[in-house]
Amino acid sequence: MTPQQADPAVELRGITKRFPGTLANDAVDLTVRRGEIHALMGENGAGKSTLMSILYGMTRADAGSVRVDGRETDFASPSDAMAAGLGMLHQSFKLFDSLSVAENVVYAAEPRRFGLVDRAAARRRVRTLAEEHGLAVDPDARVGDLPVGLRQRVEILKLLHRGARTLILDEPTAVLTPAEADALFAVLKSLAAQGRTVILVTHKLREVLEGSDRVTVLRDGRVVARLVTAETSADEIAAAMTGRAVELDRIHAPGTPGDVVLDVSDLATDGVREASLTVRAGEIVGIAGVAGNGQSELIEALAGLRPTTAGRVSLLDADITHASATGRRLGGLAYVPEDRHAIGTAPAASVAENLAMGHHRTSLSSRGLLPPAGVRAHARQLIDRFGIKAPAPEVPAAALSGGNLQKLLIGRELAHEAPLLLVEQPTRGVDIGAIQNIHDQLIAYRDAGHAVLLVSAELSEIRGLADRVLVMYEGRITASYEKDEADERTLGLAMAGARVAVEAVDRHEPSDAD
Repeated sequence: MTPQQADPAVELRGITKRFPGTLANDAVDLTVRRGEIHALMGENGAGKSTLMSILYGMTRADAGSVRVDGRETDFASPSDAMAAGLGMLHQSFKLFDSLSVAENVVYAAEPRRFGLVDRAAARRRVRTLAEEHGLAVDPDARVGDLPVGLRQRVEILKLLHRGARTLILDEPTAVLTPAEADALFAVLKSLAAQGRTVILVTHKLREVLEGSDRVTVLRDGRVVARLVTAETSADEIAAAMTGRAVELDRIHAPGTPGDVVLDVSDLATDGVREASLTVRAGEIVGIAGVAGNGQSELIEALAGLRPTTAGRVSLLDADITHASATGRRLGGLAYVPEDRHAIGTAPAASVAENLAMGHHRTSLSSRGLLPPAGVRAHARQLIDRFGIKAPAPEVPAAALSGGNLQKLLIGRELAHEAPLLLVEQPTRGVDIGAIQNIHDQLIAYRDAGHAVLLVSAELSEIRGLADRVLVMYEGRITASYEKDEADERTLGLAMAGARVAVEAVDRHEPSDAD
């Protein structure tokens, strides 16, 4: 029996949910069958997260019904949903770093013997689950020491230990490398083959096309398409999500580089060795590499968030090697960090206040004060320009979806019109239409004469935007390619360490092999 012929695992009928100023779900119907991987897609703010929150008992619907395994339910909490065989994997992992894998997996559902936690049984249980489902992980490893891909496996093992028959995964590959994402989908397909059901909330078309059985698309809170994956295409899904034709994986024309804006010589910090690079006005330089090879540490050092142990950093011919983060901003640097929650924004502050950050020292300041009317007008301008879906500028930033929070961060930093922009993962967790808009904004920023240093885990993004591509491997910049040289195979080999004897970046001089 194919998944399309199986009985429903989950049925949502006429789900409607209103928030102040927003109709999040408008009479949504969704059927997910046993043993299938069902993708739920839509732009940021389309209603995906609200719908899944209702299914999982985190939010109550205003109207509609939910059936799980043929029985009508009315979950008052996630605990009720878990008892009915649902499990949800959130974007932000909910693990205890100081505890072992086994302790995390069985937490609050521990095997007991003589009234005490049976640790040996817990380890055996985790080993058995890991072997059954292809989720190899050491039960005794400390979770805080694990890479993100293995932490995600621990989260899945937690759900399986609690008997989850239907797994809801919210943007599960947002923090994974391509190899980790491929490994995750192998696990999901194995789970589906064993009769479990997967609801996949994602923006990534390639993953949906390669890993799902059916697709439901939401737009503005309504279902606009129900598609069989094998019978559809990336273009059709993208058009359903956005309501228009979208040009996917576009390779932008190269820029016209001018004078050097950023000059880095032999920079060293934790995780980075002897990094040398330049970025010119009117140029985007991309940094590619498997996560954990020093890209984030390099950007943090350039932004003034990580001390350097050697080398020199020059911005517009001024030595900023030991300047503070504030001094670097005043000297002409803007920064979009990878972690939009902990570093990039203040979630408890309003959208308007977040959009004013950095500008409070310059364009928005009036005699040392911030006029509220000016702050609101500034916020409305950026909300319109970047398509940030927010009920009002006064709502807390924490109320925004992850994708809209990213748009807020990008918009705020581009509005500085700084000579140099450092940007990490600019479109992580952002929908297709917004990705195209952000890419166009970055190209326009470059063409206006600014310099951009870009880090992205998406090779298609690096190839589409960058005029030059640097590759980092084990903390060193090991390769440099012009735009027309940077094909996926060449970059992939360099990212895997296949090319470590290269020209000194920007100087084209021989360097010693590792």
